[in-house]
Amino acid sequence: MERLRALVGSVARTGSAALALIRGEAGIGKTVLLDDCAGHAGAAGFAVGLGKADELHHLVPLSSLMACLTHQDRPLLSDEAFADLSRGHDHRIWLVQHLAEQIEALAARTPVLIGLDDVQWADPLSRSVLAQLPARVRTSPVLWLLTRRPDASGEADEIFAAASRALPAVDVRLGPLSASAIAQLADDVLGTDVDEQVRDLLEGAGGNPFLAVELLTGLRSTNSPGEPVPTGLVAGVRGRLSALSPGTLRLLRIGAVLGRRFRFQDAVALSGQPSPAMVGMLDEAVRVNVLADKGDCLVFRHDLLRQAVYADIPPAHRRALHREAAQQLVTAGHQPIEAVSHLLTGALPGDEEAVLLLRRAADDVLPVTPALAADLLTRALELTPPQHPSGFDVGERAIVALTRAGRNKEALATGERLLARRPPPAVSSRLQAAIGATLWNLDRAEDLRRRLDATLAAGGASPETAARLRALRALALSRGNDLSAARADGEAALREAVAIGDREAHVQALFGLGETALNAGETAEALRLFTTLSAVDPAYLPEEVMACQHLDDFARGEHLLARATGQKEGSLREGMLLWSQGHQRLGLGQLDDAEADFVTVERLENEVEAPVHQVNARVVRSRIGLLRGDLAAARHDLVAARERLAVKPNPGNTAAVRFLEALHAGAADDHARALERLREVQRHDGLMRWRLLRTWVDEAVRIALRGGDRELAEDLAAQAEAHAARNPDVPTATGLAAQTRGLVANDVGLLGRSVTLLRGGPRPLNRAAALVDLGTALVNAGRRAEAVEVLTEARATFAESGAHAAAARAQSLLGRAGARARRASAGPRPSQGWEALTASERKVARLVAAGHTNRSAADLLVVSPHTVNTHLSAVFRKLSVNSRVQLTRVVAASEDG
Repeated sequence: MERLRALVGSVARTGSAALALIRGEAGIGKTVLLDDCAGHAGAAGFAVGLGKADELHHLVPLSSLMACLTHQDRPLLSDEAFADLSRGHDHRIWLVQHLAEQIEALAARTPVLIGLDDVQWADPLSRSVLAQLPARVRTSPVLWLLTRRPDASGEADEIFAAASRALPAVDVRLGPLSASAIAQLADDVLGTDVDEQVRDLLEGAGGNPFLAVELLTGLRSTNSPGEPVPTGLVAGVRGRLSALSPGTLRLLRIGAVLGRRFRFQDAVALSGQPSPAMVGMLDEAVRVNVLADKGDCLVFRHDLLRQAVYADIPPAHRRALHREAAQQLVTAGHQPIEAVSHLLTGALPGDEEAVLLLRRAADDVLPVTPALAADLLTRALELTPPQHPSGFDVGERAIVALTRAGRNKEALATGERLLARRPPPAVSSRLQAAIGATLWNLDRAEDLRRRLDATLAAGGASPETAARLRALRALALSRGNDLSAARADGEAALREAVAIGDREAHVQALFGLGETALNAGETAEALRLFTTLSAVDPAYLPEEVMACQHLDDFARGEHLLARATGQKEGSLREGMLLWSQGHQRLGLGQLDDAEADFVTVERLENEVEAPVHQVNARVVRSRIGLLRGDLAAARHDLVAARERLAVKPNPGNTAAVRFLEALHAGAADDHARALERLREVQRHDGLMRWRLLRTWVDEAVRIALRGGDRELAEDLAAQAEAHAARNPDVPTATGLAAQTRGLVANDVGLLGRSVTLLRGGPRPLNRAAALVDLGTALVNAGRRAEAVEVLTEARATFAESGAHAAAARAQSLLGRAGARARRASAGPRPSQGWEALTASERKVARLVAAGHTNRSAADLLVVSPHTVNTHLSAVFRKLSVNSRVQLTRVVAASEDG
């Protein structure tokens, strides 16, 4: 109690968050301790929200956390704050951000305590959110209190571990009472004359106060001291309730099936008795202190009481009651998901009504918790007889949900089992269309193409399914070499989709065509397609942004990003949006901001367990480290990229990592190894085939020339020229073509032309690299004065972007050109203190110190709140502060200084 009260004081005093996990077996006193701490915090001015997870409602998304935040006499948050729980692609990302903003705003007015009892029964979405929220609001005065049983699964430990990495976390373990304390309990209940038989019974309670009291109360209620004393809680509760009327016992059994908290009207409906007749039974149950009447619901006084009553119901009767409860809840207007727990207990194979309800519940929760939807549909599939026609429809839905949940191998295995039953052609084609997204996620493009060829050749698909299959085939072919076939299939699928009005096929066809155009280097056509696609589905706006970047139209890309930040969160794919924003910043030479975006992308993808960009994000971050001269960070990111490549080893990822390895080898002057890695990339379709590497082709040519492979250098230059021919109005494409040809030919004129072309584009790092190549050639040609001019510009451009290692190499070349030694420009920033902050981090620090929330700071900076959160995390780490109050003092001191 002292430790928890001290934590309350610490949160109030420092203005920063903390978390405590109270562990102990059922009945040991966790709830009492939680209530005491909440009462102490309330008296100290905290806004308090307490909730309890329910064993029989553990599937309802967010129900456990909602109990803490909204189910109070004075709720922390209003129901309106959760009115829209069916948002688009990245709902979980939106939800965590939305809750963080709501709690942050509340904590700006008063400290907050959020307590959840029995977290082991929390629903999956609440657990997922709780694993992220404490760290997300660590800069605000929020105390999180959780309780759990020791025999529970490890979700609470994961929440505790995640929090302890970011904020103070206290682990409170409650043990059993001493024998003397238990003896005092016996004296309180039975009087001082406690015989040895009773003492033997109490030893079985194991020091658990609740069990001891219930056993003693059961003993006292039997009024038969001479009879053998039952052992165990069930027997104790049975003895305690033996004097109740049969109707009251039935009410308690029905309540035990409905859950620890249930509505009286649901119990009445399930009993089949008229409501007036049940009132007396309710009064009796409350009078003996088993139930508590909370007005809007009835509650068992303790979980163990409910569990004891529940365990005393014969299993067959229990199953029947669960089945009836599910039907009654739906009839009474409850959401299907609220009845699912009963179905999972009471349904038997062949129960068509149960299958239908599971499907409805899965549809409801799919946008929120796809993993839960997948579990429900998998169970529905198990309940469906193998030869029943509806099994294929349920299975198709299960495949989609499993794929959305990232469980692609399970989705594929489910599809294979269904296809093994040899369904009719129309059904088989639908299953293959569902499996298509799974195979795409598994990077099995060639396998996907073969399946689609066979399915389309077999015929029998509906027009909608045929259009989807053809669109998927176009997408699969976009990864291969026959891009003309990919384009033909995509255009055919698009015509069919538009003709029949199938939106899914329409979106898939446009996406496949856009991917094909980008892979072919036809960037103008790619932009046209992705612009059309984002008009059909705004979630694909990031693809439009990326297409703008390939065309060097960064102004339009910036406009689209600003428009996206003003849209309703959740309507876009947040990870992909930040990926496109990161490349916008990288292209503009804003290395600090680009790195923050890529860090944020990885964090968001980890939170929703969807590792789409993990490999390439680390590749880019490692290259940024090399440009800065931070070799330790660059090597760390290289190792991380290799680890993530092992998980997602598609050709594009493999090419990116191999080229990164070439860059590292070149930085270490291991030219042979650098050349070996570059050749590996070139053997697989060529470096220019991979969009991420196209703006790095000049470095590839240098690696080839330093390694003595002029043939490879010629090949790379020819690829760059072919790409430029397809994009004659893109300065980066034409400039790189001239630059690479100038490097191969050692042609000062071509290198000068490349600089001129790149000046017309938006990419300062590419321009600076071309200036260095030109300056080197001028030095070698003895034109030192001209070399000094262009190398000075290159050094300044690199330094402005934070590419300090590249700037240092330009400075070294200036020395060779005979330039005067100059005072070294500012090198890499320190790792700690105000000077360690990037320009964006300083902006965020000043706004937060001025009282802005993450949301309002993001709105002012026209960036995502996720990006602000990443910047703020870096600010707190570099300044060694853990609250907004402390940050305000540091900012004030730095400004005064």
